[in-house]
Amino acid sequence: MRGGGPVITRLDRAVGAVIGSAAGDALGAPYEFGAAGELTARGAEMAGGGGWDPGEATDDTQMAVLVAESLMECGGLELPDIFRRFQRWAAGEPKDIGLQTEDVLTNGESWELAAALHFQINARAAGNGSLMRAATSAVYFAPAGREGTMEAARRIAALTHGDRAAWEGTAILHELVRVALEGADPLAALPATLAAVHPAHRDRYGRVLAPDWHPALATEFNGAVWPCLGSAVWALRTTTGFAEAVRAAVDLGGDTDTVAAVAGALAGARYGQGAVPEHWTAALHVSLPGFGDRVLDADDLRTLAQRLAAAGSR
Repeated sequence: MRGGGPVITRLDRAVGAVIGSAAGDALGAPYEFGAAGELTARGAEMAGGGGWDPGEATDDTQMAVLVAESLMECGGLELPDIFRRFQRWAAGEPKDIGLQTEDVLTNGESWELAAALHFQINARAAGNGSLMRAATSAVYFAPAGREGTMEAARRIAALTHGDRAAWEGTAILHELVRVALEGADPLAALPATLAAVHPAHRDRYGRVLAPDWHPALATEFNGAVWPCLGSAVWALRTTTGFAEAVRAAVDLGGDTDTVAAVAGALAGARYGQGAVPEHWTAALHVSLPGFGDRVLDADDLRTLAQRLAAAGSR
C-alpha cells in the first residue's frame, strides 16, 4: 500500500491499457452514432444493442489483437505480416469495418502502396481507425522510449491511413500510454509529446489537447482522429477514475466505441487493471473474423497483455 491505496505495478498498468481499451470498446459499441448522454439516460452497461451482443468488442479490439499477435509471433514489427492479417480479417466479413480501412485492405495493392493510393485518390484519410487499435502496440513498444514508440506507431498507422494526421495522433497515444506505464502523469507529458509531433500537425493537436478544450468545440465528427484523441484525453482529464472516464467518453455520443476504446487505453494505463469494473470484464469477448471460430475473453486479453509487456521489455 502507498498513500492509503494499493501499489499499481507497471504490469498492472499494461494489462489495464489492453483490457481497458477492449472494455471501453464493448461498452460504447451499442451507443455508436447515438446522441450525447445515452449511456447515462439508459443506464445499460454491457447489455448489448445495435447489433452487438453483451460485452462484444468491435473491430477496434479485433485489429488490436491482430497487431499484438503479429508482434508476438514475429518477434517484432513486421509490417507485411500485420497487413496480411488485416486483409485476412477483412475478408472474414467482420460486423464492422471502417470504409477507408476496408478499401485499403481490399483494393489489391501491396502493403506499401494501398493506404497511400487511397489517400491520393480520396484526399481524406484522417479517420480514427489507426488510433482505435493502438493499445496493444503501445504496450509492446513502450520500452523503446518516446522516439521509438512514436515511430512504431506511425509505421503501423500508415498501413491503413495515408494521412500523416492519423500517424501523429496514433504516435501521441503511444507516448501517453508509455508515460502512464511508468507511473507518471500522461497529461503532464503533453507539452513534451507535442514537441515530438511533426511540425505540420503540432498546432492542430495542440488545440484539441489543450486543458481548456472541450469536445463541444470540435470542428469535425469524433470519427476523425483529432477530436477522437482530444475527447479521450478530455475524458481522462475531467474525471478521477477508470469507469468514470470511460463512461464520460461514451456519453459524448458519436463514435462511442472508438472514443471509449482510446479513453480506456489511457485510463487503464493510468489506473491499472484493478480499476476496470468486474461486471464489464465478465461479459467481455472479442471474435476474430477470418481466423476460424476463435473468441478471446478477458482472461485471454490479460494473458496477451502480459506477454506484450514481457516481450517489449526484453
